[in-house]
Order: sequence, then structure tokens, then C-alpha cells
Amino acid sequence: MAADVVDLIMQDHREVERLFDELKDNPEKREGLVPVLTTLLSAHSRAEESEVYPVAASEADEADEVAHSQEEHVEADQLLAKLAATDPTSAQFEKVLQNLIDAVSHHVEEEETKVLPGMRANLSEERRQQLGEAFAASRKQHLGDQPEDITRQELLQQARNADLSGTSSLSKDELQQKLQEKAGK
Repeated sequence: MAADVVDLIMQDHREVERLFDELKDNPEKREGLVPVLTTLLSAHSRAEESEVYPVAASEADEADEVAHSQEEHVEADQLLAKLAATDPTSAQFEKVLQNLIDAVSHHVEEEETKVLPGMRANLSEERRQQLGEAFAASRKQHLGDQPEDITRQELLQQARNADLSGTSSLSKDELQQKLQEKAGK
């Protein structure tokens, strides 16, 4: 039996929280853990954006929440890239890590109190299991990706999720710029 997409998303959230704790509590492990964190968050985000958010918006009546969540993903990608570029032994690392933790924790809280309950209430168990399969397959496909590996097609999906119009003719760089402006970053 396939797993419920809501349960899979929440499992990822708990794993990210565990990695945050490890990064805070064990500075000697940071060099090895940062790529693990960036890979997990990137794969999780791309899977949500491609498989979950379009369904949550159209079938679970969560379009406004999805648009907001998408903006938070754009912000998280920027913060992840900054963390990956920061020397884990530097004094700056703590600040960059805390900014990422704050942003992702806020996103997780909103998603778990708004989007995911809406999906449980408005989608059948069978539909959530179908989404679980699609989410897991997409996540697996993106494992190893880093924030900068995002494609133009994935950026177009982010733009649709964020309810941005007039983006189909934009270049990859223009799309990133437009999404960052929408996210207010």
C-alpha cells in the first residue's frame, strides 16, 4: 500500500528538523551535513512543487496557501545556497544557519497547519496515496540536486504555483528574478 503524501511530507519535515539540530549541536559534522541538508530540502521542494502543490491548489482548494508556500520555497532556496557557500567553520555560519532554520520552521508550521490539513480534508485517501507515489518518485529523481540545479521548467512550475502570469517567454534568469521579487527577497 502506498504512503499518504501528507505523511511523507511530514516525515521529511521531521528529518530536516533533525538535521538542523545536528548542524547546531555538532559543528565538527557541518561540512558533511550541509550537502545532505541541501540535497534533502531541494528534492523535497521540487517534489512538492511539481506533484503536490498543483493538486493542493486545484483539488483541495488551497491555491492561496500554495502561492504563499511557493514564495517560501524560493526564499529557502536562496538561504540554502547561501549556507552551502558559507565556510562551516566561520562565525558567519551560525547566523546563516539560523536564518535558514527560522525560514524553514515558519514554512513547515504554516504548511502543517494550513495546506496539509486541507489536503487531508478535501482529498480522498486514495488520491493522497496516488500523490504519495508521485511525490516519492519525484523526490527520488531530485536527490542529489542542489538549489542552483533548478531548471527553467521547474521555475515555470514555481511561477504557476505562485500564481505569476506572463512568465512563459522569460529566460531562466528572468524567471528566477521574477520569483525572487514575488517572494520579496
